[in-house]
Amino acid sequence: MNYDFDTISAVATPLGTGGVGIVRVSGVRAVDVVKKIFSKKEIKPGIINHGWILDGDDKIDEVVLLYFKAPHSFTGEDVVEIQAHGGINVIRKILKLTLDNGARMAERGEFSKRAFLNGKIDLSEAEAILDLIHAKTAKFASKSANNLSGMLSQEIGKIRQNLFSTLSSIVAGIDFPDDMPEPEYGTLKTSFLKAKNDIEKILESADNSNIMRQGVKIAIVGRPNVGKSSLFNNLLSVERAIVTEIPGTTRDIIQETLDISGIPVTLIDTAGIRSGEVDKVEKIGIDYSKQTVKDVDLSLFVYDGSVGMTDEDEQIFELVKDKKFIKIAAKSDLFEARDDDSVLYLSNKTEENIDKLREKITSAVLANDLCEIEFTTNIRQQECLKRSLDALNTALDGVEREELQDLISIDLKSALLALDEITGEVITDDILNNIFTNFCIGK
Repeated sequence: MNYDFDTISAVATPLGTGGVGIVRVSGVRAVDVVKKIFSKKEIKPGIINHGWILDGDDKIDEVVLLYFKAPHSFTGEDVVEIQAHGGINVIRKILKLTLDNGARMAERGEFSKRAFLNGKIDLSEAEAILDLIHAKTAKFASKSANNLSGMLSQEIGKIRQNLFSTLSSIVAGIDFPDDMPEPEYGTLKTSFLKAKNDIEKILESADNSNIMRQGVKIAIVGRPNVGKSSLFNNLLSVERAIVTEIPGTTRDIIQETLDISGIPVTLIDTAGIRSGEVDKVEKIGIDYSKQTVKDVDLSLFVYDGSVGMTDEDEQIFELVKDKKFIKIAAKSDLFEARDDDSVLYLSNKTEENIDKLREKITSAVLANDLCEIEFTTNIRQQECLKRSLDALNTALDGVEREELQDLISIDLKSALLALDEITGEVITDDILNNIFTNFCIGK
């Protein structure tokens, strides 16, 4: 179904200096709006239209126009994209001209919202667009593209089809008992268990989905001069932190982002923790380090393996031992490593076991291999799946007790409604607005 909307306009590319900037206009009057400011009288769909954007007799910019005629466009409406040179003032001027000639400024995510309302994409695909735009790693971008292509929708569709067929059988048996007997309770149990297993399989990857979307924080902790900053630089493959033999060189929190096996990681180099006489600045840095350890998802505890664990190392280890950590004996080029699976022997000088550390980080924060995940889910979708699962469990209890199938069908309908919220078959305005207000203007 196509909805009647007014005509909207927005900048579809980041504002700044660039080769190309795009102003997108969508709605029933999109062509009429653009014709008023275009040097040619006719704008043809399906071809490149070349000309000038005009403000009266003044030339603003030489552009190409792409006209996507409804319903063959992203929004399902007439869409005209004005591709101009990417200067801030040029793009702002073209946008203003579209607004002065009959369009209004688009709201956040309004183009994607119209695409959803006009049946061009479902809600999970709309959310995949947002994930794709904000993906912090190439792997998450790839999984988001799978969602955009409909993989999550298809999986939900299979579960829904199974449950809908079962519900139809129950309803037919209740309404037409002479023509169609109610399904056997064993048949219901088989159907519900399959749906339950399919939902649980999707939810198994929920934690990994959230990690790929939100990322993890990892802190490198230890006393001064054990190799923390060198490890920080090695993992980043860049000389980011200053490394000297002087204790207390790092006095503040230094953090950078990197991609480890598809996980967006915020890596934090902390000030060396030590007792005794330190100046005021170093003490503040040590306090920051102790607080950081409490807030991160994983700690890389580093000590000097050539010296062994000192009393001071043991005190620092007490800060991390009750959370996720990897114990690292640094400077392994200076001593012979022992056979101890609880410790990773590592050399920043020779880069021995740096790759192994990346593997241990991956296994420490992920429930399973990211390669096993075909698509991702977000918090909203996970909550819908959990509600569907709860309703299915209640329906299964009813099957075990051989309750009236009319009562069982109520829980089955609840399970279906929760699944329909994922794709947007059933949705409230509040949820819809909350989703699309997270988009940028122009998308």
